[in-house]
Amino acid sequence: MRAAVLHEIGQEKLEVLDDVEAVGFGPGKVRIRVRATGLCHSDVSAMSGVLPQPAPFVPGHEGAGEVLDVGDGVTGLARGQRVLLCWLPACGSCPSCRRGQTQLCLAGFMNAGTPNFRRPGGDVFGFAGTGTFTEEVVVDAGCAVPIPDDVPFDIAALIGCGVTTGLGAAINTAGVEAGSSVAVIGCGGVGISAIQGARLQGAAQIVAVDPVESRREAALRFGATEAVAPEALADAKQRITGGEGFDYVFEVVGRSATARTAYETTRRGGTLCVVGAGALDDFLQLNMFELFFDEKRILPSMYGGGDVLRSYERAIALWRAGRIDLESLITHRVPLAGVNEALEQMRTGAALRTCIEI
Repeated sequence: MRAAVLHEIGQEKLEVLDDVEAVGFGPGKVRIRVRATGLCHSDVSAMSGVLPQPAPFVPGHEGAGEVLDVGDGVTGLARGQRVLLCWLPACGSCPSCRRGQTQLCLAGFMNAGTPNFRRPGGDVFGFAGTGTFTEEVVVDAGCAVPIPDDVPFDIAALIGCGVTTGLGAAINTAGVEAGSSVAVIGCGGVGISAIQGARLQGAAQIVAVDPVESRREAALRFGATEAVAPEALADAKQRITGGEGFDYVFEVVGRSATARTAYETTRRGGTLCVVGAGALDDFLQLNMFELFFDEKRILPSMYGGGDVLRSYERAIALWRAGRIDLESLITHRVPLAGVNEALEQMRTGAALRTCIEI
């Protein structure tokens, strides 16, 4: 089958090959025919080495498709069923799951070091234990989440990661209050979803911050009350909050420099929500006095900070009701053969979210 493969970490281009085989099918597993997958910045970060990932590997971790086969012991799934892929399924029995923090379950990471694919030249891994830039993938049954028939594959793919992460950061993690002031730093697909989440929660002012003009323009369509370039953020803080700082600031870039800016843009007693996935060797510096004196809450948000299955259901319900716009998030569509074009769009910021149709 066809798949897009990165041979070595640090390479910027993927090679679309037709000699890749999905492996590992057996008890507790399902084989999925991928129909659509989203290109997320985390895929680019894994390719560059910002996020740890063994190579060679197939990128992609938000996808949707149809079940081709189910292994022994799998219940609740059948051939032909439409599903989205959950890259971090909950085991239901670990301490995090028992506490209701299923987004912190580590069971899904246990498979990240096991090859998902094979070529004549050797094993190939799947990013985050999945790897959706491919025609077929074999995953644990918990990774396959049934979706209603009225949810298109491209919409389901976005809900599988980016939408759930952004909405959840605003609703679950930060708990944005009605009438509050919000700044979102980084307005790709996840940042736009955080903006939509803040709007749903009733935020009075939502300032979108991004260096790319087209993304700033898009943020206004999705609910931001104004959009500024990074160099204009200090002025927006002064105008809107009298210099005090925003009630909530979302860092959706994954870099210590922007996290530090986000901290300084948050009012005393306010909330900084860290959504971006950064590098292991990139450290955020805070002095002990400001940490104590400012009493700012620093809240990391992993996969939307809540039970992902419930978050999926909520996103679908909000989309059906017209409360969130998911169709407009997909500003670029390509076939699998055009994956490098999509990567370039991601790097330049020309697309909020790319749908790869397989």
